[in-house]
Amino acid sequence: MLHYQLHRHESSKEFVTFIHGAGGSSSIWFKQMRAFRAQFNVLLIDLRGHGKSKSNLYQKIRSYNFDIVREDVIQVLDHLNIQSTHMIGISMGTIIIRDIAEHHPARIKSLILGGAVMKINFRGQFLMNAGNLLKSVIPYMLLYKLFAYVILPRKQHSTSRNIFIREARKLDQKEFKRWFALVAEVNPLLKFFRLNTIKAPSLYVMGEEDYMFLPSIQKLVEEHKNAFLHIIPECGHVVNIDQPNVFNEKSIGFIKQHSIA
Repeated sequence: MLHYQLHRHESSKEFVTFIHGAGGSSSIWFKQMRAFRAQFNVLLIDLRGHGKSKSNLYQKIRSYNFDIVREDVIQVLDHLNIQSTHMIGISMGTIIIRDIAEHHPARIKSLILGGAVMKINFRGQFLMNAGNLLKSVIPYMLLYKLFAYVILPRKQHSTSRNIFIREARKLDQKEFKRWFALVAEVNPLLKFFRLNTIKAPSLYVMGEEDYMFLPSIQKLVEEHKNAFLHIIPECGHVVNIDQPNVFNEKSIGFIKQHSIA
């Protein structure tokens, strides 16, 4: 089973589950913990091969797919007897929680999708294809640093960029290849998400400077009934680190709107 941390609240009945992105770990939510633990039960999960979900548990698996990754998370919820939860994801974590909402709608109360990835533009596609071809011959940290600088190019993004590079160093080369191959094949799933709405209320929290992913989210929100968008000024892709106070305020407010009365 994946490694997790559960912080129980003395009175709240609401659970909030945090899912990090590729190359990260549950530690990237450190700027959220005080605010969320004060009001909710909080569940932090390390995806397979990340953080304390050790990659040696999965050595026999040559490749991943989103069915495997999704059910990893559901297994933790089942183990803890959490029947329904609000879910918060960042970057690729938004793909995972959106997939959970598609296959296990009864488990989801609301979604907070920070730095959401629902379409990869031409530049991103080029980089992904090039990276997929070179991942066996180039050290994975060089590829990861390249993507970090493309997605988080500005000086004010340096804190979140450095945190994600630091976390990626904890992966090994084999684990990086598994996840990179998974992300490189994500387009059909993202197209399905863009075409199909879900019942769960969804708040997209995007940075004004998230040039690679923001345009597609703006279009999606116009077309999906239960989707809402908040754009944070002077903020990049990793909104929970770049602007944690705004992210926390908007996310907690949205969760309270969709909580038990």
